[in-house]
This record gives sequence, structure tokens and C-alpha cells, in this order.
Amino acid sequence: MFDKLDFIEKQYQELNFKISDPKIIANQTKFQKYIKDHSEIRPIVEKYREYKELKNAIEEAKEILSESKDKEFKELAKMELDESLEQIAIVEQDLKILLLPKDPNDDKNVIMEVRAGAGGDEAGLFAAEILKMYISYAEKVGWKVEMLNTRISGVGGIKEASVMIEGKGAYSRLKFESGTHRVQRVPDTESSGRIHTSTATVAILPEVDDVEIEIKQNDIRVDVFRSSGNGGQSVNTTDSAVRITHNPSGLVVSCQDGKSQIKNKEQAMRVLKARLYEKELSEQNKEIEAERRSQVGSGDRSAKIRTYNFPQGRITDHRVPITFHRLEAFMSGEIDEMLDIVATHFQAETLKKLSK
Repeated sequence: MFDKLDFIEKQYQELNFKISDPKIIANQTKFQKYIKDHSEIRPIVEKYREYKELKNAIEEAKEILSESKDKEFKELAKMELDESLEQIAIVEQDLKILLLPKDPNDDKNVIMEVRAGAGGDEAGLFAAEILKMYISYAEKVGWKVEMLNTRISGVGGIKEASVMIEGKGAYSRLKFESGTHRVQRVPDTESSGRIHTSTATVAILPEVDDVEIEIKQNDIRVDVFRSSGNGGQSVNTTDSAVRITHNPSGLVVSCQDGKSQIKNKEQAMRVLKARLYEKELSEQNKEIEAERRSQVGSGDRSAKIRTYNFPQGRITDHRVPITFHRLEAFMSGEIDEMLDIVATHFQAETLKKLSK
């Protein structure tokens, strides 16, 4: 590991010279590439230098303990040694995480798909609340959110919805949210006060470009139809909704939230590319596909990654596991701490696999 860190630090020093070179600055293509490379490895180099400083502090403290005859001085050195040993273990773990293979999709935008699962009307209402939660979170962190498609249910919920979330690192932050989310509460329609269990499923797809996925025009069928649901002028009165069927894969994507047929077709193509990209990745790695299926499941009540218990005001993530007791704040989009803990859990799991 440390040979690799020495090499990265040397690269970082070379990049420092390059991004300061007037000739390279004049060539914006090269300059931007070097700036990007520099920013990507800077956290690793800074953490490695912190590690080396702690290593030096440990050696100095050990030297004082072995050579000094001053009792008070030795006590101070012992305190510093204990503190540095505790800190260096944390820093070494941080370095291992920073050196994990980077997911090439981490910096990409996200297409999020939310669907009602088991539970009838209550599942649709919960799906709508989950979608609102993620949109609130995205807006809190300054990401751009755009609705792509919504199929509403008759009681104010949703059958399914697709939304584009644009922001640096959006996929990295949200990728572990894929799965079945379970709610336990007393529905408004329940007169006896009995707690019901319902589910909604969430899929997080990285947005892809034409270089990664090429769709031949001969492979798709485009149908237009009249939008359904609530809409303003022109929506529901013209054939603006678009359905694209990808014949080779059998995938079908619909978009109807925009007023323009052209806009809806463009959005539907973005979703189709994301789904085809995920399908391609899954076929390349069956192990990832098996893991995804175990996480996303079928929408049944028993297959869940997280439970939202309204009577007790708690949220439990079953993969870590961890429980928070601030459901109201969580549903308003305050999910950062949960995202941090889940990401750390999966980083640790990856480290275990790599160390075997």
C-alpha cells in the first residue's frame, strides 16, 4: 500500500509543476485534465502526509521514552505516543478507503425511479412521500431536480415516477438507496387504528451519454399518446406523451410530464439509456446483479433495506443495521447522516472482500 502511496505523492508533485506551467495553462484542454487529476488525488496525498507526520511523532515519542531520564518529560511523551497510535490507526483506515477502486459512475447525474410496491393505495401514498423526501434532500444540497414521468394513483399517491437529479457526485451519494423501503403506520383510511405495512421500491441509475450507450433508430418504436393526470395548458389536450419501446431488450419507457412531445422524447431516451447501461453492467457482472436483486427485491413486505415506523418515529436501515428516532426530520430530506453511515458500511464490506 505504501509503495502505491509514494507513487501517488510523486504524481501529485509532478502535477503541481504542470498546473503552474504557463505553457500548459495556455492549453486549456491539457490544463483542465491536469487540474482534474490533481483534485482527485489531493485527498489521498493530504491523508498520506498526515500519516507520515503521525509516524514521525510516534518515533520521536518512542525515542524520548527510551533515552530520557526526565520522568515528567517521559509522561508527556507516553501521552503523545498513545494519542498518535490511536490516531494513526484511524488515518491508515482512511487511506485504505481512499485507495479503493473508484466507481466510474460516482460523479454522474442520477435517474431515480420510485414505484409503489405492496400495500395498495397506502403504497402509492408512501411512494409519493419517499420521492418528495429525496427531492427535498437534492434541493438542500443544491442539486437540480427535473421530473421526467409520473403516473399518479387516485388517492394522491403515485404508481411510479422518474426524476432526473443533476449534481456532482449525485450517484456516489445516492447509489446505496436502491431497494425496497417499508412503511409501518395507521393509514388515514383505517378506522380501527390498525397498523398497516406497505412498500415502495427505489432504483438509482447513473445517467449515461451516447459514447457509453448507442441506440440504433431501427431498434426502437416510438408511440405518442395523450398525457394523463393533472396538467396545465396543452397537457391532456395534445398527443405530447411519448412511449419508447426498445425491441432487442424489451424495455419500455414513457415520459409525459413535459408539455412538448420533443422534450418528452428526449427525456425518455435519457431514461432508456440509463436502463440499458445498468442492464449491460449487470450482464458483465452477475455477482453485482445478484446483489442488486437482493437489495431491490420484488417490492414484497419481507424484502426491505429500510423500515419507516411512524408510530414509534423511527427509521431502521437493515443492512448496517442502524436506527434513528427522528422520522419527521428524515422525511423532510435530512438524510445526510444515514447516507454517510450506509456508505461507510459498504466501504468496509469492500475492504473485507479485498483483504481476503
